[in-house]
Amino acid sequence: MTYLRRALKYFIQISVLMALILGVLMLTGMVSKNVDAAFQHGWKSIGYIAALFAVMAAAYPRFGYTRRTVSAPGNPSDHRAGILKTMTARGYRLESEEEGGTMAFVLASPVNRMARLWEDRITLSPILGGFQAEGLTRDLVRVVSSLEYQFRAS
Repeated sequence: MTYLRRALKYFIQISVLMALILGVLMLTGMVSKNVDAAFQHGWKSIGYIAALFAVMAAAYPRFGYTRRTVSAPGNPSDHRAGILKTMTARGYRLESEEEGGTMAFVLASPVNRMARLWEDRITLSPILGGFQAEGLTRDLVRVVSSLEYQFRAS
């Protein structure tokens, strides 16, 4: 269900963005306001574009969200303060913490959360030898490297 929700949100986001760009181009006169003149195949082209966006949106959650392992020697509970410090420095706030040590973080800025369609959650779950991090790939790469740097420094 999460996969479908993410795909639908991404489809809506790229469709609205494309509509805004085309609207601005039409209002400024750079593109004809007549759809049949603006696109080679008229309204059929709009259907082709929507189908292409649907394919892209269906594939995005598969590649856009991932899991990574964060190496952390010692007891995971000993790293809690360092994790909170690092995540706060990266612009995240603690959303929830479960009894097993799993922590969920979301972006602190409402504007950044909206830009990511509220799919900004990064979850850290303790595993043997460190943590399992799950979230948006482009954010997770930065967060994992920051956390590993924090663990090596301490």
